[in-house]
Amino acid sequence: MDTIEVSTQSRQEFRDITPQVQEVIRRSGVREGLCYLFCPHTTAGLTLNENWDPTVRHDLGLMLDTLVPDRPDFRHAEGNAPAHIKTSLVGSQLTLFVSEGRLVLGSWQGVFLAEFDGPRRRRVLVKVVGA
Repeated sequence: MDTIEVSTQSRQEFRDITPQVQEVIRRSGVREGLCYLFCPHTTAGLTLNENWDPTVRHDLGLMLDTLVPDRPDFRHAEGNAPAHIKTSLVGSQLTLFVSEGRLVLGSWQGVFLAEFDGPRRRRVLVKVVGA
């Protein structure tokens, strides 16, 4: 298993980690198989989405803010209840195919760390398994 370290810069952001994941696959030597990704944080997750147009990331964040606004009646004492809820909605893991030593992605897809309580230093665990 490998670890990708990500330093986020904002309270909420979507960081493209596709190149780092691809590098882990390259180092693994696996040509055909699966790539498992897990984010071991309760206020950050993982998602697969468009990585060509950065306005998509903006729109994702805007919609998540609309779905999960900060509310005065949240009880979580740390004040980051929306981050926990957004992480539950987005999810903490991905499973992706590996073929010919590369991630199998759609034309515009990328792998993103979804930060909801930054800025922070985050880890993504990566396990590449051959078929």
